[in-house]
This record gives sequence, C-alpha cells and structure tokens, in this order.
Amino acid sequence: MNFVVGGRLMPSHKTFMIKKKLAKKMRQNRPIPHWIRMRTDNTIRYNAKRRHWRRTKLGF
Repeated sequence: MNFVVGGRLMPSHKTFMIKKKLAKKMRQNRPIPHWIRMRTDNTIRYNAKRRHWRRTKLGF
C-alpha cells in the first residue's frame, strides 16, 4: 500500500533515515505541556508549529 507524501509516492517499506525523520516530526507535532502554560503565565498558549497531516506536507 503506497500513499503520497509531499507529492511523491511513499512506499510501505521505508528506509531507516526516512523513518527516523517521520518519528521526529511525530514527536514535534503535539500540544505544549500544561505546566509550560502555568510557568509562562499563559503567554505561550499553543504550539505555533503544529502541523496537520493533510494541509501541510513535510516535503521529504
């Protein structure tokens, strides 16, 4: 089963480097922890770099 990533076909058998990059992007794509909101007195309210899987492609 193949799917498209950044206009290219993404095979189900990924190379290790691509898999590492995808894993890093998955870790980055999360909301900020609640304790950071408390620490900064709610000046940082959300993660400005959140990415939606369908709207913004990674471009690998």
